[in-house]
Amino acid sequence: MPAAAESLLLQEIRQTKPFRTPSQEAAVALMRTADLIQRNYSRLVEPRGLTVQQYNVLRILRGAGQTGLPTLDIGERMIEQTPGITRLLDRLEAKKMVRRQRSTQDRRQVFCWITPAGLKLLAEIDAPIEQTGEAVFAKLDEAEIRALIAKLERLRQTLHTLLTAG
Repeated sequence: MPAAAESLLLQEIRQTKPFRTPSQEAAVALMRTADLIQRNYSRLVEPRGLTVQQYNVLRILRGAGQTGLPTLDIGERMIEQTPGITRLLDRLEAKKMVRRQRSTQDRRQVFCWITPAGLKLLAEIDAPIEQTGEAVFAKLDEAEIRALIAKLERLRQTLHTLLTAG
């Protein structure tokens, strides 16, 4: 592990003591990086009246197409899991970005669809979102990005196992 003076992370969070383990430093580095990435995306969607989570819901519903999705399926597909999917949908429906309808076969199930207004908003921000994604990873070449994806997949598998075991 690098000495405290060499760790950029320690400088960023103004921590004077080194991390106890490399795993601890890696976890904090990952959380810090995820926060910075999310803040970059927030700068794009917030001026348009959306949170990053609301943007994620719109992306999910656009991908679902005309068949729509049940509320619970949307919640499972979210990048950041949230217990408040109904509140997210309430806000998007108030903005006329989504529509909901109770299933005729199962009254407990509510289906959701993106509206033309939601599609229009996504179309407006698709290019800036893509450019931001490119900028975030600009210092990595394609091989490094693919290696990072593979490592993150392994890490998520471990975390899913830990969450389901406990």
